[in-house]
Amino acid sequence: MIKKVKPYKDSDLGKKEQVAKMFDTISNEYDSLNRVISFGIDVKWRKKVVKIIEASNPDSILDIATGTGDLAINLAQTKASKIIGLDISEGMLKVGRNKIKKLQLNNTIDMVLGDSEKIPFEENSFDAITVAFGVRNFENLEKGLSEIYRVLKTGGTFVVLETSIPTKTPYKQGYRFYSKNILPIIGKLFSKDKSAYKYLSDSAATFPYGKSFNNILQKIGFIAIENKPQTFGVASIYIAKK
Repeated sequence: MIKKVKPYKDSDLGKKEQVAKMFDTISNEYDSLNRVISFGIDVKWRKKVVKIIEASNPDSILDIATGTGDLAINLAQTKASKIIGLDISEGMLKVGRNKIKKLQLNNTIDMVLGDSEKIPFEENSFDAITVAFGVRNFENLEKGLSEIYRVLKTGGTFVVLETSIPTKTPYKQGYRFYSKNILPIIGKLFSKDKSAYKYLSDSAATFPYGKSFNNILQKIGFIAIENKPQTFGVASIYIAKK
């Protein structure tokens, strides 16, 4: 049983609504603060995701939980003719649309407001689907992954970039100290929403990473599943096929 962590403990809203509210609140500061928190290493991880997707030569890509569109923008390097970024936060999408406009990628990338558990596309619509730091925000993980499986074409590639927890000493202890003590302080100093970065830390700590996530992907029906730990295990790239 996956423990459900929500951004606002005193709210009666469901996790999905709370996550949307949280990201709307921090949307304008998210990119810069994210670079500080990850020391900029997240940029390197996204480049690896792009290389994996590029190898499959996709014509259509769906980037779920696209946020401000960083990965969707990077995926334009694959020369795909259609890239759609889907997110439940209109605030994040607005920031992303401005970035896409400045880069003159409007004809390639479309930012769509939508729910990962009710993806507004037909079965077998996309050659490739990506999620970067978003699956842990799904209210129902298996439902969201089942929807991804549904809209991915047979033979298509699914890649997830997500935080994980190092298992080896001293990285395990260092990660635990940073996530529990440093990350929330940075969030409080720079963010309007003091709960947001505590939630991001807590949700990462409870996410079923590694083999546990591989098993969930297999249960949904994905095949050829690979798990590639990144930077001493603080993140992982998961690759699967339909």
